[in-house]
Amino acid sequence: MDIPFLGKWRERHAVPAGVAVPGPGGGQDAAAVADLLAECELLRVRAARDGVELDNSAASLTALDQLVPSWRDDPDVMTWLGNDAGLYLGTVIVHSVPGTAWQVWPNGHPVIRLTSGRELDTVVLGHTWAESGSPELSQVHAEASED
Repeated sequence: MDIPFLGKWRERHAVPAGVAVPGPGGGQDAAAVADLLAECELLRVRAARDGVELDNSAASLTALDQLVPSWRDDPDVMTWLGNDAGLYLGTVIVHSVPGTAWQVWPNGHPVIRLTSGRELDTVVLGHTWAESGSPELSQVHAEASED
């Protein structure tokens, strides 16, 4: 959805487009929040159209990194795809890196909490990836695995 004044407000206030979810304290349990964040429907549809299966594996992140970024021609699609890419990246990290979990900030913004205690804002990273291709999703996963 294109809301011109909202895009201009975000630019002036340096606020990235993102998602908000109710945290476990908002009547949702951690597993339900993780399931909600793992949906990533737009990314899954586009990836499937390009022959990439999103199976929550590190290999699927590598495959996403190899896609031709045709979404960059449409700012609305790029915003939604950036959200989905970040949520999918977080989902893969939670599934594959022991001790990591989703953490929802009081404002509803989801981040990944690594075993070191460091928080990783995968939504912002997903937006950056959708806009420029860097950092590669597979590289972020590799670094989170070493944390």
